[in-house]
Amino acid sequence: MNPAENYILQQPEPYKSILLELQVMIEHLLPTAELKYKYKIPFYYYKGKPFCYFNASHKKKFVDVGLVKGGEITVHTSHLVTKNRKQMASLRYKDVKHINQKIFFDVIKEAASLY
Repeated sequence: MNPAENYILQQPEPYKSILLELQVMIEHLLPTAELKYKYKIPFYYYKGKPFCYFNASHKKKFVDVGLVKGGEITVHTSHLVTKNRKQMASLRYKDVKHINQKIFFDVIKEAASLY
């Protein structure tokens, strides 16, 4: 098992369920994306470049899906968190049932189109 997968599987609930769901969704949508372990968190690379990361914030009680080119995304901007960031943006989830697949897929598709 690689360190990124180990990070996901070692998380307590609800973070583990959220991370597993997001992992399945990313890998379904972008089968060529490569999951690596960078900066002590799971980080997807797409077309050989940093694409997005997963960070379970236990203190703030959410999972952050940080998009490297998130500042360029134009769909569902009301769902993107950009506070104090110029280029990055993220989607945040507190529970697996709060993951809206359409919004997630739309955002990931547009982010991938920037590569």
